[in-house]
Amino acid sequence: MWCVLSGGVGGARFIDGLTSVLPPDEITVIGNTGDDIEFFGLHICPDIDIVLYTILGVVDEEKGWGLKGDTFKAESMLKALGEDQWFHLGDGDLALSLYRTFRLGQGLSLTEVTREIASRLGAGVKILPATDHRIETRVITASGEDIHFEEYFVKRQCRDTVKAIRFDTPGCAVRATATGEVVEAIRSSEGVILAPSNPFVSIGCILAVEPIRDLLRRKDNGPVVAISPIVGGEAIKGPAARMLAELGMEPSALAVAQLYEDFLDGFVMDLKDETLKEPVERLGIRCLLTDTIMRSRDARAALARATLEFARCL
Repeated sequence: MWCVLSGGVGGARFIDGLTSVLPPDEITVIGNTGDDIEFFGLHICPDIDIVLYTILGVVDEEKGWGLKGDTFKAESMLKALGEDQWFHLGDGDLALSLYRTFRLGQGLSLTEVTREIASRLGAGVKILPATDHRIETRVITASGEDIHFEEYFVKRQCRDTVKAIRFDTPGCAVRATATGEVVEAIRSSEGVILAPSNPFVSIGCILAVEPIRDLLRRKDNGPVVAISPIVGGEAIKGPAARMLAELGMEPSALAVAQLYEDFLDGFVMDLKDETLKEPVERLGIRCLLTDTIMRSRDARAALARATLEFARCL
C-alpha cells in the first residue's frame, strides 16, 4: 500500500493517475482538512471532496472543483435572500455537505463519515482526513488581518499579500493530532508520496498535524518522495509560487525541496527545472526529472508511473 499526502486539484489529479497504475485498494490518501470551513451551518471539506470527485470521474475539470454539470439553484435562492454567497456550492455539492454535517451531528468522526461517503459513492481508494480535530489554515496579511484560507483564496481571490501562515485549532486546547488510521497507514505503507500540492497551505497543514512529520522523518521501511508543484518558477495551479515569494523564498522547485529536506528521500521535478537538479541533490535528496504537467489522464498516469518507479529504486 502507498500513502499519498494530498491537497486539492493537483493532488487529486495525481491520485487519479495513480489509480491507473495501482489497484485502488493499494492507495491510501491522507487529505488536508485545513481548508475545511463552516458555511451556513454546513461542514465543508474542499480538498477531500475534490479528491473524491476526481477519482470518481465526476469533478468539473474546467473549474477544478465541484461536480460536473451541477446546478446552483440553492445558491441562487440564497442570493435572492440577500446573503453574500461567496463560497460557491452546487446543489449536488451542497447535498454531500448536508449529509456530512448530519452524520457528524449524529456523533460520527470525520474519518468515519469520510469512509462512509467514499464507500457509498463507490470510491475504491481509501481517503483519510489527516485529523479528526478541527484545524484551520489561517493567512496573516500584510495589513495584519488574520483570515481563513478560503476567504483569502476564494472571496479575495489571493489579492492580499501574505505575511505569514498559521494553523489554528479553534475550540481545542491541544494541537491537532493524527488519527490512529493515519499513523498506521504511514507506518505500514510501502512508501509515502507528497502530491504536487501547495507546500504551505495543503501539505504544510498535514505536516503540522502531530506526529505526521516525525513519522516521515523516522520512516525506515519505505521511501518518502515529493512532487514539485512549481515548474519553471510558476505554480501549475493556485498561489504557491506567489506565497513562496511573499514569504521571502525563491519561487522554485528547490525552495519546495528545502521545505521538506528533513524527511525527503526523493524529489520529482519537471524537465524545465533541470538546472536545479544538482542543488537539490546537494541537500542529500535524490532527484528525478520528468514531465510533471498533467495535461491529460494519460499524462497523470505517466507521472504516477514514473514517480512509483523512481520511489521503488530509492
